[in-house]
Amino acid sequence: MMSDDAVAGQAALPVNQGKLPVRLKLAYGLGSVAFGVKDNGFQTILLIFYNQVVGMPAALVGLAIMIALAVDAIMDPIIGEWSDNLRTRWGRRHPLMYASAIPLGVSYLLLWNPPHLSQGGLFVYLVGVSIVVRTFISLYEAPSQALAPELTTDYAERTALAGYRSAFQWMGGLVMYALAFQVFLRPDATHPVGQLNPVGYAHYGLAAAIFMAVTILLSALGTHSRIKTFVRPPERSRSLGEILSEVRDSLSNRSYLMILGSNLFSSTATGLAFSMGTYFYTYVWQLSAQQIAIFALVSLVSAFLGTVLARLLAGREKRNTVVTLFLVGFALASGPQFLRLLGLFLPNGHPLLFPFLIVTNLLSLSQMIAAAIIGASMVSDVVEDSQAKTGRRSEGLFFAGQTFVQKAVSGVGIFLSSLILSAVHFPTAAGGKVATVPPEMAHRLILTYLPVVTVLYLICLVWLAGYRITRESHAATLKRLAEQAGEGVVVVPEI
Repeated sequence: MMSDDAVAGQAALPVNQGKLPVRLKLAYGLGSVAFGVKDNGFQTILLIFYNQVVGMPAALVGLAIMIALAVDAIMDPIIGEWSDNLRTRWGRRHPLMYASAIPLGVSYLLLWNPPHLSQGGLFVYLVGVSIVVRTFISLYEAPSQALAPELTTDYAERTALAGYRSAFQWMGGLVMYALAFQVFLRPDATHPVGQLNPVGYAHYGLAAAIFMAVTILLSALGTHSRIKTFVRPPERSRSLGEILSEVRDSLSNRSYLMILGSNLFSSTATGLAFSMGTYFYTYVWQLSAQQIAIFALVSLVSAFLGTVLARLLAGREKRNTVVTLFLVGFALASGPQFLRLLGLFLPNGHPLLFPFLIVTNLLSLSQMIAAAIIGASMVSDVVEDSQAKTGRRSEGLFFAGQTFVQKAVSGVGIFLSSLILSAVHFPTAAGGKVATVPPEMAHRLILTYLPVVTVLYLICLVWLAGYRITRESHAATLKRLAEQAGEGVVVVPEI
């Protein structure tokens, strides 16, 4: 039975605004550029930078990122709970969003400019700076994502919001990825392979830091006018034990746990794929930095196609749609590697190799992006499902868990990548020298990688099968909450 405070909280429901203005969706989505830049950098070039350029063993790099991820597991729910219960004239979310911008940019810049230290010193530096970067990205991302269920309660429009956010996230990450390989990581007389040029990483870090800080501030300003329409749950005095009990109750929602488990394994698989991608492009397919940059640009088309596809499928049952998209996307992504193992794929240097890889990447990534967009909107639907059971709206807490899972993309993914590289005895190079990788090692790399990523995606689908919220059940929940509130939908301004 819900307490009096919980029942009072039932009146705190957002207005169902249906279709939202495009400018508001653009402002909401723009902020995810920062997460996209950070995540793409961690996924695609952080390991190769610290391993092949700085000269740290891959296992140490992976361990450093995993330690930072462990700290995330503590910090993210704290930030989410803080966001849910913050009371200011700028609402619950925006003060944290504004506060994150500059510190995030500065710490991300430091990540790509490590001092000259011993291996132990570099390890401590990487752990410390990674923790700071991840903490400030959470300080923005958790409250920013939590705006979605407050902006609208519409089942399909939430998918549209998630689509804008996903599109900007991919756009930000891929634009910086393309700039890294096309502009910053250029070969010179000392570094014939551009992606092993240390100067380029410093320039990349500065551009990325500015890009992240500016887009966060623009997004916060662009959604600031809506603060007065957001709900304000009643203030309550709680002991630490009561806070922990409420956090446990909210996070024990069955459908949320199913999404969290599914996203954890799918994000880990995605992180592994992206982290290993630069190694595959460089050492297995033997592509140049310019060709890799083209991959990034083509992937922008995938982000657009994925967003459109998710929008077209928004009215369907979300769980079944996500399962189908994941299966098709993974089959396309892993196809070239399976064929190479069987000796049926095009040899390196063949004129059709690069176009074939481009097409499979375009199609597979669009499926995965559409799945991620629809999956993100499923978290918004959990908010009311949980509110009906607990009497509390916990958007910040739920999306903090989602933020943590998303960061597992780079954390666990890099760690698994480092284990795979260590398992096949992949050579470490430093100072821009190219590691010598014989064909049999490239074969072992694929043979070790594929079973791991396949199992991760299969476990993801098993978890997803437990999600129970449908379009009909979501509508019924909204109706029940409106009835409990006593009169339709009530808006309680935060100012």
